[in-house]
Amino acid sequence: MTKENEVILAIETSCDETAVAIIRGGTEIVANVVASQIESHKRFGGVVPEIASRHHVEQITIVVEEALHQSNMTFDDIDAIAVTEGPGLVGALLIGVNAAKALAFAHQKPLIPVHHIAGHIYANQLITPLKFPLLALVVSGGHTELVYMKEHVRFEVIGETRDDAAGEAYDKVARTLQLPYPGGPHIDRLAQEGEPLIDLPRAWLEDGSYDFSFSGLKSAVINTVHNAKQKGEDINPQTLAASFQASVVDVLVTKTEKAVQEYNVNQLLLAGGVAANKGLREALQQRFEKYSNVELVIPPLSLCTDNAAMIGAAASVLYRKDRRATMALNANPGLVLE
Repeated sequence: MTKENEVILAIETSCDETAVAIIRGGTEIVANVVASQIESHKRFGGVVPEIASRHHVEQITIVVEEALHQSNMTFDDIDAIAVTEGPGLVGALLIGVNAAKALAFAHQKPLIPVHHIAGHIYANQLITPLKFPLLALVVSGGHTELVYMKEHVRFEVIGETRDDAAGEAYDKVARTLQLPYPGGPHIDRLAQEGEPLIDLPRAWLEDGSYDFSFSGLKSAVINTVHNAKQKGEDINPQTLAASFQASVVDVLVTKTEKAVQEYNVNQLLLAGGVAANKGLREALQQRFEKYSNVELVIPPLSLCTDNAAMIGAAASVLYRKDRRATMALNANPGLVLE
């Protein structure tokens, strides 16, 4: 098999999705299987790490077999095994890493470690070729980052969150409004039905950096709800959701536009779980309509949330660069994007 047409089996278990995909040539999804745990965590209002790990143990073999079944392949057809090394929940990551090591050892295949956020960025490669230099806006439950890339797998984080990630703020605001977990999609849906009539803060950060901060906004929403309760007033959830989302989206899109202008990029990629947010997708499309020289790439919803296809896409580039791990590979919950 040539390096341009390699077949990679990829595993992703960084949080609460047990996912396995088979990717050909870094761009073609042959199989993409995701076993979700949302129902198990819903009653706790968030992901319980111990429960997530146990589910991964139960599901991983089944999901690997299903991916091979869907692709009509055996391990003889696979060129390499890829896995999310980090960041994520340590117990969850360990299940994926150990499964990948076992498969690589048993079938004598190269083992490729992948950074979870690199995976989110490379999900876009499954839609269109990456055109450098580019900028990626990564928005997820645990991460909000602007990442500049001059070439493949060279990441420069030019802005990141100083406190709550955008997705984390969404979940906390949803909890305040007593919406079910995961809260992000519920806030997005309510926001589409309301008008942003409540004046909520936007943290631009005085130093002019590309960093983000959503902690103050989250607190402002919680205070608004508590103050209304104390006065015996009702707050319209649609109005509050629309006001909160308008503040988040305004900051994300404005900072991204400024970075796109400064770094003179050819492409802007949206990545991460919050990339599924309708309000954010529409705002980016409207703002970047006028930039004929910048291609805006927004992945389909199936490639926004955690999946293994994105890990396989990133792994294909690492495979061609001869990046390999040994059997000493371990889960790294604090792994930094290089």
